[in-house]
Amino acid sequence: MPRATVIGLGKSGVAAARLLKREGWEVELSDGNTSETLQQQQQQLAAEQITVKLGQSLELNGVNLPQLIVVSPGVPWDIPVLIKARQLGIETIGEMELAWRNLRALPWVGITGTNGKTTTTALIGAIFQAAELDAPACGNIGYAACEVALSCSTGRETPIQNQKSKIQNCIDWVIAEISSYQVESSSSLAPRIGVWTTFTPDHLSRHQTLENYYNIKAKLLRQSELQVFNGDDAYLSKLGLSAWPDAYWTSVRGKDFLISEKGFYIEDDWVVEKLSATSAPEPIVKVSTLRMVGEHNQQNLLMAVATARLAGINRDAIALAIREFPGVAHRLEHICTWEGIDFINDSKATNYDAAEVGLASVNSPVILIAGGEAKAGDDTGWLAKIHSKAAAVLLIGSAAPVFAQRLQEVGYYSYHIVETMERAVPRAAELAKEYQAPVVLLSPACASFDQYPNFEVRGDHFRQLCLDWAKAEKLQYNSILSSPLP
Repeated sequence: MPRATVIGLGKSGVAAARLLKREGWEVELSDGNTSETLQQQQQQLAAEQITVKLGQSLELNGVNLPQLIVVSPGVPWDIPVLIKARQLGIETIGEMELAWRNLRALPWVGITGTNGKTTTTALIGAIFQAAELDAPACGNIGYAACEVALSCSTGRETPIQNQKSKIQNCIDWVIAEISSYQVESSSSLAPRIGVWTTFTPDHLSRHQTLENYYNIKAKLLRQSELQVFNGDDAYLSKLGLSAWPDAYWTSVRGKDFLISEKGFYIEDDWVVEKLSATSAPEPIVKVSTLRMVGEHNQQNLLMAVATARLAGINRDAIALAIREFPGVAHRLEHICTWEGIDFINDSKATNYDAAEVGLASVNSPVILIAGGEAKAGDDTGWLAKIHSKAAAVLLIGSAAPVFAQRLQEVGYYSYHIVETMERAVPRAAELAKEYQAPVVLLSPACASFDQYPNFEVRGDHFRQLCLDWAKAEKLQYNSILSSPLP
């Protein structure tokens, strides 16, 4: 029986281990952590005859080596044990690549980019479902890709060769949000349609240089049969047709700003399609039916409509999906309104560019909650947007002192270091009343790992604190009203 090792006991790692086990591999799963939750998973997987080793790293000592190593998305591709594995000739792939090898008989949409990919992926998934296609969203959103593969009934001539699956009773499309980490570890992943939303500096602590980061993203698009690009992105548009001559480009600014002679653009509140240099422009859907605010969401809309049309989906299904699409949790998510103040959760804004977009998308003046685990990047645009839109900034997490210094350097002094979200929410509400600010916005411009497991948990905490605050204030107000007059 062939042996495989999976590194990382998260959702992706567990799904990969189960998929390999189903295909006849002897599977070992390793994770350096030892939490109670992981120990419970260890017992559950042991019952499925999957060995789990906690609190230890994979060691390759030359005896009984695995034939395959599968890496979860959060595991760096260049750690010493993986470098050694490749030197020893052990095939090393990511969880996304494993899913692709099982589902390559199906058409895929692969969405990548620095910002915007989650909203674009969710919108594409909603359109495909409105067209009555079974098209689960997976990868960085929804299911792990290997969970989708597990849901399909597959038969293979041999469980250990990378032959094309004979898929029966399966899904219609795979809609995958694919991070740079997942592209990096996927050698043969080749979607039917590849989408590139934006490109700005991010994850440089892992990828080292902007050129490396770009080349990783570009690999997915080069291996895609059809390509959709955000033509309003400064970096991607500069490369334009010289780098991507066959792509479908998009622009919210109209036909005159379309980079090529084919693409999708906005004109007179319509998304307009032009599929070739000789084809007539065709209106597809009204932009105003989209409930999400901000120009960046119009860009996401264009890329989603372009993908749907290239997949052959009709206008009625597109219009239905867009009209009913509620938006994405943690991305400019409206939580509640208290005394005319909107509380908005933008926890997914984990870098300066995303946080700048968040500020640009809401009414001003705004009370901003920012901070967490700081990332490398250019903060000048974000700081300028704070200057123009924020009445006050509340700083949380390990980045608070650094952010305070940067705000001082650009002449902004209306900030308060509050350290935690528990302190930030009530203080933000007080400041919103003081400054008559219509919005309290959590848009951290930081990773969450100093205080939270991920940005979702951070956003969930903010949401609960806001709802609890508003409820307590309402109860206090009602108590005052019901008190007898002296």
